[in-house]
Amino acid sequence: MSFTKINTEILAEIQLALGIEKVFTDADSLDQYSHDETEDLRYQPEIVVKPVSVEDVSQLLKICNSHNVPVTPRGGGTGLSGGALPVYGGVSLSMEKFKSIIEIDINNLQATVEPGVITEDFINAVAEKGLLYPVDPSSKGSCFIGGNVAHGSGGPRVVKYGTIREYILNLEVVLPNGEIIWTGANTLKYASGYNITQLMIGSEGTLGVVTKIVTKLLPKPTQSVLMMGSFSTNGDACAAVSAIFRAGVTPSALEFMERKGVEWVIKFDDIKFDLKDGVAALLMIEFDGDDLDDIFKNCEKTNVVLEEHHCTEVLFADTATQKEELWRMRRTMAESVKANSVYKEEDTVVPRAALPKLIGGIKEIGTKYGFESVCYGHAGDGNLHVNIIKAGMSDEDWKDKLSFGIAEIFELTAALGGTLSGEHGIGLVQKDFMPIKYSEIHLNLMRGIKRVFDPNGILNPGKIMPDTN
Repeated sequence: MSFTKINTEILAEIQLALGIEKVFTDADSLDQYSHDETEDLRYQPEIVVKPVSVEDVSQLLKICNSHNVPVTPRGGGTGLSGGALPVYGGVSLSMEKFKSIIEIDINNLQATVEPGVITEDFINAVAEKGLLYPVDPSSKGSCFIGGNVAHGSGGPRVVKYGTIREYILNLEVVLPNGEIIWTGANTLKYASGYNITQLMIGSEGTLGVVTKIVTKLLPKPTQSVLMMGSFSTNGDACAAVSAIFRAGVTPSALEFMERKGVEWVIKFDDIKFDLKDGVAALLMIEFDGDDLDDIFKNCEKTNVVLEEHHCTEVLFADTATQKEELWRMRRTMAESVKANSVYKEEDTVVPRAALPKLIGGIKEIGTKYGFESVCYGHAGDGNLHVNIIKAGMSDEDWKDKLSFGIAEIFELTAALGGTLSGEHGIGLVQKDFMPIKYSEIHLNLMRGIKRVFDPNGILNPGKIMPDTN
């Protein structure tokens, strides 16, 4: 791709249109916005822009589109696929100033928010009004809701409540040419032409810049129970997952954690948890609702299933403190893995009954190529985060051979009926693997959609699609 470098004239035009106080060219800013949480990758923008209004975003995109300057939208910088990396330089467009919860509409169970609102802040704000916004990724304390929309985020409670796709009703979007549109309507049904709202979700900032978000809300459950099952093999734990649903119960969360990940998080975050010898894997299972008797009946049915799948021990969280400690263990696992080793994280997802074959195959592929892996994730919806650990792998093999091992993991995932990413997105680091899952016809349809929205290709270039020859 060929883009225009930002010269003094273009910089002055942007500063005049938006105000000099919103445009940053200092070395610290350029360095800060050169990376997200994706491995150790860094790509420095030429300038950083922090707009405060939809009009600012519109003016910026008009200028950049007219001069063929690339623009990379950025949320909280917590992404794991390189979606916010400005690989072609240009403008890093930070949405951090868009941080207002505009309205919580109790009567219609809806809210309107700006994309820079921290997800946990939004969850807490609606909870104060007795409402639930169930999309809660592990990074909820720092990620932005706009980034969640861009990546189609999920989290532990997807298994009962669905991904963010179930909760976005309407979006205000600035198109690459600077035009401003609303993508849909603030209604629960939508059968009026193509659903552009759903197209925008998961598009990773390649089609438009989201400036307002209308979400659906639910009444907040008043009760919850958390149980933890221990298993001597990964296979038994994974096999129990689909069996729980076949027993006629639907947990509000069902998380898988491999032993090594638990060991590292206990050490990293000083968590008090009695991890017994012989335990290879854990399932963390939560039920919520308003009727505690019904919840306990579901726990009893689940306990039977766990016993049938050789569960060695079941722990119930007796207090709110203990419950929070167990959730903290799960939510800080990614951070603890990152602190312990050189690693790469993949975000596989398969039909949940295929989880035993997936994790078994991952271990076999690791043995073949010489890497270790720590697996955990949202087992209830078949979403397994695979942390590939360098361990004893040589620097040369890590650089030259690892990609073949990752490709085999994705080939296995696709063969099992799954796909490359459940919630982290494709971004920069997974794009070259897209042909494993998608035919050239499919990829060209995606490229065609991109051209309709962004004919000059300025918006988040170098993401999702593999490069063409």
